[in-house]
Amino acid sequence: MTLAPASAPEHRFAAVAAAAAGRALLDLRANGGGRGRWWIGAAGDRVANDLLVGMIRRAYPDDPIRSEEGAADAWGDGRLWIIDPLDGTSEFEIPGSAEWAVHVALADGGTPVAGAVAVPALDVVLDTGAPIPLQPAADPPRIAVSRSHPPLAVRRIAQVLGAVPLAMGSAGAKVAAVIRGDAELYVHAGGQYEWDSAAPVAVALAAGLHASRLDGRPLRYGAPDPWLPDLVVCRPELAERVLAAASGGAGRR
Repeated sequence: MTLAPASAPEHRFAAVAAAAAGRALLDLRANGGGRGRWWIGAAGDRVANDLLVGMIRRAYPDDPIRSEEGAADAWGDGRLWIIDPLDGTSEFEIPGSAEWAVHVALADGGTPVAGAVAVPALDVVLDTGAPIPLQPAADPPRIAVSRSHPPLAVRRIAQVLGAVPLAMGSAGAKVAAVIRGDAELYVHAGGQYEWDSAAPVAVALAAGLHASRLDGRPLRYGAPDPWLPDLVVCRPELAERVLAAASGGAGRR
């Protein structure tokens, strides 16, 4: 799967929007002490969603929006903004946690063409307009996994590759770790929604990483049902082995 073209302003807009929502979330967490974790999480979802939806409506009034927090415009098969205003709400609620993110993506014809992932607590914004070069890979590879029990398919892939598990929070934080060279692969088989991966996949593809379904099919966005069951994001040199392991084979070294 390769990244289709998008205009420079759209790449830049995604980065600016994700950064702005990240700053708003940091301010909220810094000034919301004493109100409890539930209040912080719910307020974060609402504040970031309102900010991003407002920015998109002003900049691209004719484009539909799909958001985890409720925006679901009618859509055909053209352009669609897909946002996760606060990926990792439970991690955001934990004081000092950096394992949460902001996702902003533009899909066109089902393909992610522009996007940005902000990891605000690390002061990091990864975007399709300025992809960072791939860092040297570790051997054995490191696999970003959920802090809870990862699905059997993920455990099998890690075993076949001899990968070292790295427990992390949100999907955006995991893909960001692969993009930045802190991990070599991220595999998810437990079910997600389009907003969980659209922006991370766009940025990963722009950086030269492999991203696909676990059976090797391209990741497509903008389906009537936003459920997207599985994905893999990994170093390109690991893709064949990862997909073979996912299918039950051992893969070639």
